[in-house]
Amino acid sequence: RESAQSWRELLVDLKARGLAIAPELATGDGALGFWKALEAVFPSTRHQRCWVHKTSNVMNKLPKSVQPAAKQDLREIWQAPDRATAEAAISTFAEKYAAKYEKAVTCLLKDRDALLTFYDFPAEHWDHLRTSNPIESVFATVRHRTVRTKGALSQDTARLMVFKLVMAAAKTWRRLKGENQLPKVIQGVRFRNGVEVKETPAQTAA
Repeated sequence: RESAQSWRELLVDLKARGLAIAPELATGDGALGFWKALEAVFPSTRHQRCWVHKTSNVMNKLPKSVQPAAKQDLREIWQAPDRATAEAAISTFAEKYAAKYEKAVTCLLKDRDALLTFYDFPAEHWDHLRTSNPIESVFATVRHRTVRTKGALSQDTARLMVFKLVMAAAKTWRRLKGENQLPKVIQGVRFRNGVEVKETPAQTAA
């Protein structure tokens, strides 16, 4: 379920089980329930919209003949080396398609800031932050199995099966890049365009 209440219950449960420090960033699609619940439970957590979902949403508002070129133009945004280049690519996309495909451009621009949040985190982490697809693929595996056993399991047995499926899927997960940067993120070290911001003595004193 995608309701705010469902997401709130999940996030509160995570908090109760030990997630004492609010996550620095949450990546997700356009499910409004999730973002509303996140604001209530972890208000300091920053938002990153999933580029795979956003690309799909924009493509759905364009004719098939235009989609290959538009997809490449969107790629120019999220693969840009820095925020300024990404912002320029967004403006170029809007200028290129707004006249004929206003809905597609509106779809992109309404989440402009949340699509570029990843630039404030270590560059090594960008691949992991730009999309929620890795976790979505795990959920798909679980759904594939549980749908076929619907009604044949007790709640406890179903939970055990889901746990085992996730543990099996975890064996193929890609190793986190830049894990050495995680302590810095937790400590509040600032990053700009993926690079750590080194404060000068004067800035520290101020």
